[in-house]
Amino acid sequence: MSPLAADRWSEPEYAAFGALLGLPADKVPRAGSGEPYDPLNFDIIGMLARHPEMSEVFLRFNGFLLQRGELPGRLRELIILRVAHRHRSAFEWGQHVRLGAAVGVTDDDVTALAAGNDGFDGTDRLVLDAVDEVIADGKAQWPTWQRLVDELGEHAAMEVIFLVGTYTLTAMAFGTWGLQPKPGSAPLPPDSTTKETKEEHAQ
Repeated sequence: MSPLAADRWSEPEYAAFGALLGLPADKVPRAGSGEPYDPLNFDIIGMLARHPEMSEVFLRFNGFLLQRGELPGRLRELIILRVAHRHRSAFEWGQHVRLGAAVGVTDDDVTALAAGNDGFDGTDRLVLDAVDEVIADGKAQWPTWQRLVDELGEHAAMEVIFLVGTYTLTAMAFGTWGLQPKPGSAPLPPDSTTKETKEEHAQ
């Protein structure tokens, strides 16, 4: 599926992008303007904008998790990277390796994530173990949930679960639509927890 061309952008599409940016539709840069937030610079937005009413609601929610949630940025990005890795989303992996670097996710963290959880401890390890439980079982176990609440507070613990769900959803959507990672993005490493082989990964 291709992103919307410049001549397909109108008020509803700009309103959808504005929900993520925190701007009214008339303040969103115009498609084809060449500005940094020109919608044509973001294939992900151009795809979502094909259903502007749905995407406006989704992007407002996603924007809250990314920009206004209580979960620390480093933990948020570790969660998103783990979901991207497990659900084989090359786009999300490349995107959030870059975004994670701005909030303290190091190259060593990225390498360790691809190998499992043994390279982490403390709150990082607790959160990643919880993410793995949710992905594997559709829920975190109650003792895990209680530890999340004790460590992070109830609001941030709730955001952990909602981030897993949100980025599982986007991985499914972008995989279906064939959204490709940006040129120069960090490549998605193989997942040692699945039957994926190096040969399959190379394809």
